[in-house]
Amino acid sequence: MRDTRIADIHSRSDESSPFVKRHSRVSYLTFPGMQVRLAFAFCALLLAFAAHPVNAETLDIAQYRGKVVLVDFWASWCEPCRHSFPWLNGIQKKYADRGLVIIGVNVDRERAAADRFLKDVPAQFKLIFDPSGQVATQYDVPGMPSSYVFGPDGTLISKHIGFREGAKDEREAELQLLLEKSSSPPHSDH
Repeated sequence: MRDTRIADIHSRSDESSPFVKRHSRVSYLTFPGMQVRLAFAFCALLLAFAAHPVNAETLDIAQYRGKVVLVDFWASWCEPCRHSFPWLNGIQKKYADRGLVIIGVNVDRERAAADRFLKDVPAQFKLIFDPSGQVATQYDVPGMPSSYVFGPDGTLISKHIGFREGAKDEREAELQLLLEKSSSPPHSDH
């Protein structure tokens, strides 16, 4: 008679970020004198994705040196994100020729969810897809949406959590000021 036991390793969550969750489920079958470990195909793939995320893109602010960069983290389930996109589209169009670059970073695990969102609320700015939460973790994103504004030298100028209609003018004024500073020639003492 065979002794067959199945032990599960339950999913665990990386507590350091609300966006990074690694799940694994491995079943063990034990026979007298020998242990056979079976992992379901989806489990192996999932573990591989956790170690080397597929479709994760990197965000290199240095490539935009000399420009004002607004990085906006968003998700398909985020209602305020639906309201922020039209504003982001508008300021991208209005200030692109003055050196503004907007990059939206989607943190949905499923690309299809992001695509459905974008069908309803299109983005007219660069998008990065971060299903593993790797980029969001690097920026220590506290919630959706979260925006980070970088000056022309790559320095983080400000961080905004959430989106409020009433704050649009203030946020646009911040961007205008940065764009003016970045396009002004250096002062000479002559």
